[in-house]
Amino acid sequence: MEPITIILTAGIAICGIVAAVVCYKLAFKKGIEFRKKEALTEANSAEAKAKTILADAQKSAETAKKEALLAAKDESHKLRQETERELKERRGEINRMERRLAQKEETIDRKTENIEKKEDVIAEKIAAADERFAEAGRLKDTQMAQLERVANLTTEQAKAELLSALDLELDHEKAQRISIIETNVKDVANEKAKEYISLAINRLASDYVTEYAVSSVPIASDELKGRIIGREGRNIRTLEQLTGVDFIVDDTPEAITISCHDPVRREIARRSLEKLITDGRIHPARIEETVEKVRAEVDNIIKAEGEKACLETKIPGIHPEMQRILGRLKFRTSYGQNVLNHSMEVAYLSGLLAAELGVDQQKAKRAGLLHDIGKALNHEIEGSHVAIGVEVAKKFKESPDIIHAIEAHHGDVEAKTALACIVAAADAISAARPGARREDMEAYIARLKKLEEIANAYPEVEKSFAIQAGREIRVIVSPQKITDDKMQILAHDIAQKIEAEMQYPGQVKVNLIRESRAQDIAK
Repeated sequence: MEPITIILTAGIAICGIVAAVVCYKLAFKKGIEFRKKEALTEANSAEAKAKTILADAQKSAETAKKEALLAAKDESHKLRQETERELKERRGEINRMERRLAQKEETIDRKTENIEKKEDVIAEKIAAADERFAEAGRLKDTQMAQLERVANLTTEQAKAELLSALDLELDHEKAQRISIIETNVKDVANEKAKEYISLAINRLASDYVTEYAVSSVPIASDELKGRIIGREGRNIRTLEQLTGVDFIVDDTPEAITISCHDPVRREIARRSLEKLITDGRIHPARIEETVEKVRAEVDNIIKAEGEKACLETKIPGIHPEMQRILGRLKFRTSYGQNVLNHSMEVAYLSGLLAAELGVDQQKAKRAGLLHDIGKALNHEIEGSHVAIGVEVAKKFKESPDIIHAIEAHHGDVEAKTALACIVAAADAISAARPGARREDMEAYIARLKKLEEIANAYPEVEKSFAIQAGREIRVIVSPQKITDDKMQILAHDIAQKIEAEMQYPGQVKVNLIRESRAQDIAK
C-alpha cells in the first residue's frame, strides 16, 4: 500500500476510536443518572413502607395494651373474689374455735369447782385422820404402859432382849450360810484341784535332793591337813581371804568343813581345796592362782546351767544375762531344796496345769522358771526376792503377765490373772511335796508355837495343839463361851489370822472341838 493510504486509514481508525470513547462516556453518564433516579425511587418506596409498618405496629401495640389491661383487670377481680372467699372461710373457722374454747373453759370451770369441793372433803378427812392418829397414839402409850407394868420390863429392856434374840438368830443363819458356801466351794475346788494336781504330779518325775549350808572335803591324812593349814596358818588364812568362807579344821578325822551362807562362794572354796589337794603344791601364790581358775570355772558352770535350764524346759527367747542369773540358782537352796531344780519343777508343773486349764502353756512355763529369779541376787540387792525378781523381769522387758506372776506367787499382791494363780499353785506343790524341803529345828518349833499363840489369843479358846508337823492346829473351845453356830465363824477368823501373820509351806487346817459334859450323882 501507499503511505498516504496508510496514513488515511490510521487517521480514520483514530477518529473512530475517539468517537467510540466519547460515546462510551456519554452512555456511562446517562447510566449513572438513571441509576440515581432508580435508587431515589426505591428509597422513597422503602420509606413509605416503613411508615406504613410503623403505623401498623403502633396500632398493634395499642390493641395489645388494651387487651393486657383487660386481662389484668379480670385477674385482679378473680384474686379479689378468691381472697374474700378464703377470708370468709377463716372467719368461720375462727368462730368455730372460739366456740370450742368457750366450751372447754366452761368444762374446766366445772372441774375446778369439783376439785375444790373434793379438797374440802379431803381436808376434813385428814383432820379426822389426824384426830384418830392422835387417839391411836394415846391408846398405844396406854397399852405400852400396861405392857411394861404386866411384863415388868421397860421398852428399852424389851428392845435389848429382842435384838439379842435377833443376834443369835443371825449368828445361826450366818454360820449356816458360811458352812454351806465353804462346803460347796471346797467340794468343787478340792475335786478340780485334786484332778489337776494329780495329773500334773503324775506327769512330772523329780529327784528328792536335800542340800546343806556346809560342805565337807575329805582329807587323806593329818599330815595333809597340816599342809593345808600351813606355817602359822598362813595357807588357811589365804584361802579364807580369797574365797570369803570359813574353813573349820577341828578334830574331825580326815575331813575339813567349809561353812558359808553363800553357796557360790562355798562351791568355789570346795573346788579350790580339792584341786590344791590333788596338785599337792599348797602355798599362798598357788592358792591365789587356783582360786582364780576355779572362779572362772564356776562362772562358766553358772552360764551353762542357765542355758541348760532353758533348753530342758524348752523356753526360748530368755535374755543371755537372765540365763546367767538363772544359772546362779544352781548353787542356792531354800529350806534345803535346790532353787534351780525347784524353778524347773515349777515351770513343768505350771505348763501342765496351764494345759489342763486352757491357759497359754509356754507363758506359764516361762513364768514358773523365772518366779524365784530374785533369789539369785538377794544378797547383793536390798529387798525381798519377790521385789528383786520383779525388778529383774522389768529390766529385761518381760511381759506384764510374767511380771505379775512373779510378784504374786507368794501372795505379796493379789493374783489377778489365771497365770499368776497357776504359778503360785505350782510353787506350793513343788515346795510341799515330801522330801522337797527341810526346816531347822528352831524355826520348826517357833512356827508351831506361833500357831498355838494365835489360837490361844481368842477368849473362847481353852487350849490348842499344833499337830501333823504344823499342817493342822486342833483348838479346844469352852462350851460356855461359844455356841455351835459361832464355831464356824471362829475357825474362819483363826485361819485368816494365820494367813496374815505367818509364812508356811502348804496349808494349815484349823480344827475346832467343842465338848459339853453333864455330871450328876444318884443318891
